[in-house]
Amino acid sequence: MKGRARREEILRVAVEVFAAQGYRGGSLSTIARQVGLSEAGVLHHFPSKEHLLVEVLRRRDVEEAGWLGATAADDDVATSWSERLLEVGRRIVARPELARLHSKLAGESLDADHPAHAWFRERNRWVRQTLAEGLAAEQRAGRFPRGSAPDLAAAHLLAVFEGLQAQWLLAPDEIDLVAALADYLALFDGCLAAPSSKT
Repeated sequence: MKGRARREEILRVAVEVFAAQGYRGGSLSTIARQVGLSEAGVLHHFPSKEHLLVEVLRRRDVEEAGWLGATAADDDVATSWSERLLEVGRRIVARPELARLHSKLAGESLDADHPAHAWFRERNRWVRQTLAEGLAAEQRAGRFPRGSAPDLAAAHLLAVFEGLQAQWLLAPDEIDLVAALADYLALFDGCLAAPSSKT
């Protein structure tokens, strides 16, 4: 129990350090100092800094796995798919440390030699595919515009989420992430509600 608690504390601090300083800038010594251990003590729980990064990213995966289901068609769900995605935006705002971590590491990982490069490439592919499958199901249920291609809409949504997230992190007093997301999603709802021009 004590070991698991210490491991959780290291992960929590690693999220904060990597979010603030990036993977390359955030040192094991900084993390160790903040949790009251030596570097060797941290390495007792995580064999290397790269192993620690992988566990941090896996934690982010757990956070994301739930919200990706927001686009899945479900006849028992009373809220619209766009309202469910707005809830995703609210969760992003509620966890700024994870949003900051993601944005920081995503930028760093553009370098092919970054230890998270392959993870982010596969993560983006997985997110686009999962969103597209959910939107296709919504489309079959008549809750998503038939004129939209789910795979392209998924790419748009991912770009909008990450772009708005970056703008909000830079200027949280100027950018209302949820309101901006609602404005974008209204375009889809408008297409769904608009009468056909064909007779």
